Amino acid sequence: MSVLTEHAGASTGPQTPEPATVKAPSRAPRGVLQWLAEWWVLIPLALLLAWALLPGLFTGQDPITGVPADKFLAPSITHPFGTDHLGRDVYSRVVHGTSQTLMTAGLACLIGSVVGTLLGLVAGTAGRFADTVAMRLVDVLLAVPAFLIALILVTATEPGPLSLGIGVGIASIAIFARLVRTEVLRVRSRDFVQAALMSGGGYFTVLRRHIIPHIIGPVLALLAVDLGAAILAISGLGFLGFGAPPPTPEWGLLISEGRQYLSVAWWLTTLPGLVIVLAVMLTAALGRRINQAFRF
Repeated sequence: MSVLTEHAGASTGPQTPEPATVKAPSRAPRGVLQWLAEWWVLIPLALLLAWALLPGLFTGQDPITGVPADKFLAPSITHPFGTDHLGRDVYSRVVHGTSQTLMTAGLACLIGSVVGTLLGLVAGTAGRFADTVAMRLVDVLLAVPAFLIALILVTATEPGPLSLGIGVGIASIAIFARLVRTEVLRVRSRDFVQAALMSGGGYFTVLRRHIIPHIIGPVLALLAVDLGAAILAISGLGFLGFGAPPPTPEWGLLISEGRQYLSVAWWLTTLPGLVIVLAVMLTAALGRRINQAFRF
């Protein structure tokens, strides 16, 4: 007889009436609120993405042609970010410049993540010789600051968004390669991978079914963080004049144009700079959330 059965049979005294069962409230609203609390970072990031894809929905001002009579207007309801020295609406230029910056940063992240991931997979799975060669290449890339690599590659070619994205992307290959190699070596040592190999699983089959699904989380987290770093690097190179040529709006170019008027129009550099800082912080927070979601 189990312990629960013995206690049930021994109770001969007066029974205490059980309290009425209270129906538990639905957990659906709580789940939604909890999801929003954890993934709140997606809302402002979705706004930035909407700026890049549909800038006309957020501003009706011309980002290229200004009104000379409206130059150096302080931030107001009509001009939330004020106007510049040519009477152009700064908010409109920030919104329209989002697509230029994010597309270039996306190209950089695509190059860095794809090439770096392939290099890390080869280093972690193709044997000692491939590991040595790949890691020596990574060491060379890590020996030079990423911003300097991007600057050298951009100055060696024609300045512009394409060369800027390629330069920043090549500079980020090393961090993806190191991360992927580390994760592959960690996953390879687990029992289910060894069992798959001993049962006759092919190289690409084990790689596709057992290794890549377990390293995708850290790679996605690093991709989000690298997107913020790419935005910062591209804005810095655009500030130096290696980005989109004027009058095309681009975040780094906006700050470069406004630095000459800091004493009379602080908003020309401060407000676009705050947008850049916010974008970098949001992508870093997204990377942390992705890393926590895929942790096992």
